[in-house]
Amino acid sequence: MNIIYSRWRDDSQTAEQQLERLLNLFTYVLLQVNADSEQALDIIRQLDEKYGILGEMTMDEYIDLLKAQGLLNDNPDGGFDTSKKALGKIRKDALNEIFRNLKKNDIGTHDTPHSGSGHERLPETRDYVFGDQAANIDITQTISNALQRESELDRFSLHEDDIRVFETEHLANCATVLMIDISHSMILYGEDRITPAKQVAMALAELIMTKYPKDLLEVLVFGDEARRVNVESIPFISVGPFHTNTRDGLRLARQLLKRARGTNKQIFMVTDGKPSAMFDDAGRLYKNSFGLDPRIVNKTLDEAVACRREGITISTFMVARDSYLVHFIEQLTQANNGRAFYSGLDRLGETIFVDYINNRKKKFRNG
Repeated sequence: MNIIYSRWRDDSQTAEQQLERLLNLFTYVLLQVNADSEQALDIIRQLDEKYGILGEMTMDEYIDLLKAQGLLNDNPDGGFDTSKKALGKIRKDALNEIFRNLKKNDIGTHDTPHSGSGHERLPETRDYVFGDQAANIDITQTISNALQRESELDRFSLHEDDIRVFETEHLANCATVLMIDISHSMILYGEDRITPAKQVAMALAELIMTKYPKDLLEVLVFGDEARRVNVESIPFISVGPFHTNTRDGLRLARQLLKRARGTNKQIFMVTDGKPSAMFDDAGRLYKNSFGLDPRIVNKTLDEAVACRREGITISTFMVARDSYLVHFIEQLTQANNGRAFYSGLDRLGETIFVDYINNRKKKFRNG
């Protein structure tokens, strides 16, 4: 008997699963390199040379696969560009990854191919009206009404007047601003804090667009100053040599939330540093990285109080436990009557998602 040894292959995966793995590999690396497709391909090429992650597929075949799947486009310079489809896949992958890690009892929703109704059922019933969902029909009461109407037991017919449906309560529309710290500390000491923050931003955008389309999500980044970014630009967010102008971030968040009237308004802030910068009355950037500067802290807390007066709740997700940061967040939370969470990077997305969905369950009874 002859024995031939060869490289081990995981034949337990179907062809479809293997394809999905190869596509997910590209979008995962894209996220790490701020959606730079050239850099992503170079990293994958190096990994394949060292670990054979592409299996029997060559790098050229892999690139052809990505182009055929619409994730990669040729550019006029002979290189490659990331496609819009790839950016959409990053959002979907981020959402799936977070939901995959959630325990069933952590959250009142789960990934499903069916659209949600945006309502919660009550025990009270009422007459059916056109447009009511079949899932809300009270089967017992409906059949009972039909049987009571028929005088002969061997006959059964269902009329519209027989149908009773459960009353429902509408889940309130929710307006959220996600603030992401892009100060230099988000990549210091060999710990990548910005990639999980971007993953959360993309997953939250995908969640709202697919499951809660009437909700509003705005994303902004804050370093020396705050600026709004659109959903398509989230993968391109990068950290710079910036200080932490939390005040400017809260100011811009308040401005963005003023557009949302009659909704639940909230700010989710992901940060790993104390406030260390602000603009003075003359518009000049005042910076102080040492300790907690009372001038900066007090102006930042004024913004938190302004948010509270406008009905905006601030939820802070700390991805570090620096004593200065913890002390400041305690002050900010007290000033705003908000919430604060210490979130390890591996649980950041889950913590934010649980809080988001729990917060939006403020109900308004049907009028």
